[in-house]
Amino acid sequence: MNPFSFRSIIEPDTPKGFHGFVPLLPGVHTYGATLKEVKANLREAILCHLQALQKDHQHIPQEEDTLEVVQSFSTSELITV
Repeated sequence: MNPFSFRSIIEPDTPKGFHGFVPLLPGVHTYGATLKEVKANLREAILCHLQALQKDHQHIPQEEDTLEVVQSFSTSELITV
């Protein structure tokens, strides 16, 4: 059996709690009041999404199919003349 791994993004969600999503799996978004809760909710949401893809005989995407780029900018680049 091949393992599946998915990059998840967790961000603070104001006024409190956390929003989590999986960029590779459109529609997989969840919320949790704590990091522990949002991580558990993400795991459940991912599993449900994968089971639906399997049931519909759809391709399960792999992280190696994606490219992640982080862009960095200095404060001097933000200054406009």
